[in-house]
Amino acid sequence: MNEALPRRVFRRGLLIAATASVLFSAKAIVAKLLYRHGVDALDVLALRMLFSAPLFFAIALWQWRRHDSLSWREAASVLVLGLLGYYLSSYLDFLGLQYISAALERLILFLSPSFVLLISALVLRRRIGGREWAALALAYGGIVLVFAHDLQLGGDRVVLGAGLVLGSALSYALYLLGSGELVRRLGPWRLVAYAMLVSTVAVLTHFGATRHWQELRLPLEVYALSAVNAVFCTVMPVVMTMLAVARIGAPSAAQAGMVGPVSTVFLGAWLLHEPITAWQLAGSALVLAGMYVLSMRKA
Repeated sequence: MNEALPRRVFRRGLLIAATASVLFSAKAIVAKLLYRHGVDALDVLALRMLFSAPLFFAIALWQWRRHDSLSWREAASVLVLGLLGYYLSSYLDFLGLQYISAALERLILFLSPSFVLLISALVLRRRIGGREWAALALAYGGIVLVFAHDLQLGGDRVVLGAGLVLGSALSYALYLLGSGELVRRLGPWRLVAYAMLVSTVAVLTHFGATRHWQELRLPLEVYALSAVNAVFCTVMPVVMTMLAVARIGAPSAAQAGMVGPVSTVFLGAWLLHEPITAWQLAGSALVLAGMYVLSMRKA
């Protein structure tokens, strides 16, 4: 067998995973652009789900035809995970983005794996080794640097926004913890499609209970950006991540995904004119180093 073939496959998988991470991270940039048109977090989330729902419905229908029906326990688990991972987490994230920079938002969300580790240690009584503690110290030290820098510029708004995004990261960490066993039974495609549809129903119910549907009559630019958010920053990253994991495995895909927070810093500077400072670069480097060390730990 040609030894060059596996290397090409691996590099292609890394490229797919890195591209998915950049696209997914870009949702913060798109949300910031949408906020310039006078919409708020719930508007952004509702439009995102409306535009992405048909694609996830198609995936769910494809999976439903190939597999047996869910048991009531599996259905209940999917319901809870959909509410945690793609409704609550996304809503808190978009709320927080109204108050903080896209770069800080992405770094805070990048802490989700560390929350999984801490919850596992505190609740499930799993031991944390020296490597893990070092990784956590690096990552949280980086967040403190960027947060302290942004706090000087935004004051209380930064505290509120960072708290909301921190809640988003914690919610997504709970989703990751809860999905571990279920994804082995259902498969990643089915779990993500079903959970996303649950989230869509939750978001639209939230919108319908608190708003008038006429409020979604918005300028064409809002619809165009929302379509970009749904297709290029939601559906495509999910599909590409699945393909990358299938090619190179979850650990390597996760490491390639570390390019996401870095890309947000430069995309924010390019499209939103957010400043790039030495504090941001140093903090980003610490967070990435911490998550890299954490991803290299033994199973």
